[in-house]
Amino acid sequence: MLSHEIPSSRKARDARLEARIPAEDKAVLERAAQLAGRKLSEFVLAAAQKEAATVIAAHESIRLSKAEQVAFVQALLEPPAPSDRLRKAARTYRQRMGL
Repeated sequence: MLSHEIPSSRKARDARLEARIPAEDKAVLERAAQLAGRKLSEFVLAAAQKEAATVIAAHESIRLSKAEQVAFVQALLEPPAPSDRLRKAARTYRQRMGL
């Protein structure tokens, strides 16, 4: 269970999710739920929440190799001088924003 989750028995159930799936897939899910000692809907919801958390975490984090980490920190510690193009963009931005 994720740290921010409330046990499903305490959550208000005010939304519905339906899915049409092949009978063979449903049978597999029912068997797995039975082996886990859970209702089918509880089993499917828990699996979906786990996958959702994995996907969200993968998209909300950046993984860098050791060389990329070193380059990133180096750029923070010793940033390169702004290029002419960057200076022009900053000037244009300030003009448009009235700064």
